[in-house]
Amino acid sequence: METIKIKKINIPYLLGYIFVPILVCALCFLLSYLFFPKGNMAVVLLMLPPFLTLMWWIFGGKLIFKKNQKELEKELDQMGFVRNHTFYGRGSMVVVDAQNGKIALLFFWNPTQKYVLPASRLKQAWVDDGEKGRGFMAGSSCVSFLMNIDGVTIRVYTFTSNQRWAMNSDYILKGIAKADMMAKILMEAKNRA
Repeated sequence: METIKIKKINIPYLLGYIFVPILVCALCFLLSYLFFPKGNMAVVLLMLPPFLTLMWWIFGGKLIFKKNQKELEKELDQMGFVRNHTFYGRGSMVVVDAQNGKIALLFFWNPTQKYVLPASRLKQAWVDDGEKGRGFMAGSSCVSFLMNIDGVTIRVYTFTSNQRWAMNSDYILKGIAKADMMAKILMEAKNRA
């Protein structure tokens, strides 16, 4: 717990997630070409694997991540971790035990590695409102809180959009409020660690 280094991305998992379905499709195409040039089996081998690959890319990672989120929550409860605040961000989960000064982390691209560490390893936590532009063009499409743990910067989004919103819009203000709350809670846990 004290010495484990944080990795946001597990490269073998990422590559497997992307390329194993592609290899399965290629193998099915090859089998269809060599052994079933016509007929129903050719249609199955040519149509089903790409459909399953698409479903895997859309839903597979989310299912794995959600399953590991639930497992982490159960493990934390068994450890006596007081879950004061849990934040489910896009691609990450942050759980804070402000009473005992601990932080638990889980990342989408590294779902099998669950991090539970003392908040004393946290160097700082801050808010990024994502503001771009000047004057009437000022706005943001994403708001996040960031934390630096052992030199690794972790960004957790509290609001994202595919369009830019004015800095006084409700979406941006709610995102900033959430990010500010989480940054303060993280620093409070650091002080208690």
